[in-house]
Amino acid sequence: MRYLGLTEADRRQMLAAIGEPDIDALFRDVPAGALNPQIDLPPHQGELEVERQFAALAKKNISPMDVPFFLGAGAYRHHIPAAADHLIQRSEFLTSYTPYQPEISQGTLQYLFEFQTQVAMITGMEVANASMYDGATAAAEAVLMAQRVTKRSKAVLSGGLHPHYRDVIATLLDQTDQPLVAAPADLDGTEDLSGLIDDQTACVVVQNPSVFGHLRDLSALAKACQAKGALLIVAIAEVTSLGLVTPPGAMGADIVVAEGQGLGVPLSFGGPYVGLFATREKYVRQMPGRLCGETVDQDGRRGFVLTLSAREQHIRREKATSNICTNSGLCALAFTIHLSLLGEVGLVRLAEINHAKAVQLAEKLAGVKGVEIIPQAFYNEFALRLPKPAADVVEQLAARKILGGVPAARLYPAETALANVLLVTATETNAESDMDALVGALKEVL
Repeated sequence: MRYLGLTEADRRQMLAAIGEPDIDALFRDVPAGALNPQIDLPPHQGELEVERQFAALAKKNISPMDVPFFLGAGAYRHHIPAAADHLIQRSEFLTSYTPYQPEISQGTLQYLFEFQTQVAMITGMEVANASMYDGATAAAEAVLMAQRVTKRSKAVLSGGLHPHYRDVIATLLDQTDQPLVAAPADLDGTEDLSGLIDDQTACVVVQNPSVFGHLRDLSALAKACQAKGALLIVAIAEVTSLGLVTPPGAMGADIVVAEGQGLGVPLSFGGPYVGLFATREKYVRQMPGRLCGETVDQDGRRGFVLTLSAREQHIRREKATSNICTNSGLCALAFTIHLSLLGEVGLVRLAEINHAKAVQLAEKLAGVKGVEIIPQAFYNEFALRLPKPAADVVEQLAARKILGGVPAARLYPAETALANVLLVTATETNAESDMDALVGALKEVL
């Protein structure tokens, strides 16, 4: 039977066909220590004892709820309304999947339709899908989509693109022999990518604000891409910036991807998060993932359907645009609830507060001897240069119960010129007392 497990006879026949003695031989290239490692775990314990042990381990973490917190670099702390957490835990919604029998799941399809509408509106694009895993994988899928649309292979990556996004794109393209051109780290925000665009370029990927916090007008770059027949992909790591910054669609972007964690989704020490993906309507059939649409039933009542589902579980493998099986549906719902509660006025106000907090923090830090704020137009994150390695400073701040920022060296370990650069973020959650605590501790450390 096609979908039943293999028998021992089946396995022997397959091994004989490839000339291997046993299944273990298939893993001979994997180091022996990685196959069946000895894991240092305590013996069996009761449920209460296990809870106590895990609670003790959890206490070793420093929570952003307990100390002044200025970390960002792709994951941001924002206040999440209690209503969002309450509603996503209702049994009707508590799943990460889009429905496999969509017609009988009208509620799920409706919130995904609303999610798509919100994403299209804030990005300034015409159509959005029903979410992706996260911002980094959405960026990688955007590159593959651009290659399908343009029938070209070369991808140009900005030096302001988050290294994690860059690495995910490189990993996805690693086995395809597709040319990938990555510009050097753009600390000062002055890079010009137009010279890297040629007749073989499928896309240019740029982040706004950049990983170093720089805000840029991408209109000229969009025109340069259009002149060469390439697509401009804009990645956004801090989604709340779209409440204040000109949306990528208005600057000429062809594809917009973003990390949606900043709305409705807690930090959670790294996930799960939710990726946003939007594009122009003419490219909709090359968009990965799924698309929910609005229709009417036979009685004329409003209803929702899965309009496009170009993945391997729905169509022939060679026709699929991606193999995303889970769509971060629960995180997408949290995003939708949070943004619905804010509304347009609320999102703009939230963004204004974030920018004002960051300006206030930058002004305070500029008064610390030895600290240099790297000149830039920023939203709620900016880079500064210290007189000593930023990684050491961050550890000393953490010892004082202050999470003071992300050392650029953590993202660029091979870039010695960035060793003293620190990325600092301020959001609506940072009180002035938090900023004063950071300034005071920084003076001690330096």
